[in-house]
Amino acid sequence: MARISDPLVVGRVIGDVIDNFSPTVKMSVIYNSNKQVYNGHEFLPSMVTSKPRVDVLGGDMRSFFTLIMTDPDVPGPSDPFLKEHLHWMATDIPGTTDSSFGKEVVSYEKPRPNIGIHRLVFLLFKQQRRQAVNTPPPALRDGFSTRKFAEENELGLPVAAVFFNCQRETAARRR
Repeated sequence: MARISDPLVVGRVIGDVIDNFSPTVKMSVIYNSNKQVYNGHEFLPSMVTSKPRVDVLGGDMRSFFTLIMTDPDVPGPSDPFLKEHLHWMATDIPGTTDSSFGKEVVSYEKPRPNIGIHRLVFLLFKQQRRQAVNTPPPALRDGFSTRKFAEENELGLPVAAVFFNCQRETAARRR
């Protein structure tokens, strides 16, 4: 059972995007080579324009992972009728490397929140074997379901997750 103080529970990632799980692998997400993502921290859209480095820590040479980056708050958190919006997907990431060694299935799309504060969620799933993900990439990024995708590809629950908050930058905030 997830603790109430768990940031993934407080941030409603567990519930809105995925079911309760116990992390078994460490994952670090770093933008611009020095801005690490921590649960609930805020990043401005200008800070996340290019894809981050995602390191998988705790796997081995026989492990392969699928990485999903999704936004469950599209078009806005008060009425997210387009949820989820898929921002990035990579598969076949070896367990001792970073995401650049995997197969990019859906190219990275920078967050562009228009209304409210959006959660950008990174989820890491352990594959049963290499090339285990058979579902073709979605035709549209909107309406993606991490749960459905994981089920269709027999990925089970995530082994790691982290999220950040992002909102539209105003001219005054860009300084």
